[in-house]
Amino acid sequence: MILELLLILSAVLMLYPFYLTFLNSFKTYLEVSQSLIALPGSWTLDNFSKVWVSMNYPRALLNSIIVTVCSVGGVLLVSSAAAYRLVRSPGKVSQLIFFLVLSSMVIPFQIVMIPALKVAKDLYLINSVYGLVIMYWGFLVPMALFLYHGFVKTIPIELEEAAFIDGCGPFKMFYKVVMPLLMPITTTIAIINVLGVFNDFMLPLVMISSDKFRTLPLAVSIFFGDYGNEWNSIMAALTISMFPIIVFFLFMQRFIIQGLVAGAVKG
Repeated sequence: MILELLLILSAVLMLYPFYLTFLNSFKTYLEVSQSLIALPGSWTLDNFSKVWVSMNYPRALLNSIIVTVCSVGGVLLVSSAAAYRLVRSPGKVSQLIFFLVLSSMVIPFQIVMIPALKVAKDLYLINSVYGLVIMYWGFLVPMALFLYHGFVKTIPIELEEAAFIDGCGPFKMFYKVVMPLLMPITTTIAIINVLGVFNDFMLPLVMISSDKFRTLPLAVSIFFGDYGNEWNSIMAALTISMFPIIVFFLFMQRFIIQGLVAGAVKG
């Protein structure tokens, strides 16, 4: 009983900020200034129509989707293949590469931010959606490779030997035999990275200055001013910005649970 009450309380505490955001998105600026928790005097959709145009929502959403899909897809492809090769090719070179990958994970982004931006500028990757994708590859592949590396070790090599005997080449064997067995960890990595990339603000902030290439979090920031904030517009912008990722989670919920359960009972 106590545990259930604690879970309910935790759920309420986590959902309350979303409730306030949704509630205040229908208020006027004056109503938001007077009280955050009061119901709107007159429910209005003016805030949504304003932010839809001001932040160029369709374009910002498209940019976020392109960046997220390309970034996460590239990370899954590169890190899974690299981890498989490192595990199945034991030796000093593989150990050195894996050590370097692990070493890069402990370096904070703030330390490498300026050098990375200088390299990106020299390669003409600034103010480019695809430049942003390449930067995400560099920052996200190490962690994904580390997770895949540990998971590949649990796959019996006898399965691959049987596939080779049946006539599978290296690439076909990897994608037909190994990758299906990696689905639990692939699902986990994909979820973590989709949420991280879609909601990221820092990297787009330093990489993108053109309105044409703004992602959703960057587009929301235009309502924060130096001398005041349009809180009613901010709440509306946050509400419509949360909608795509909520829809993604609802549609992927079954696969998320299957992946986590499969990962829990594996081996």
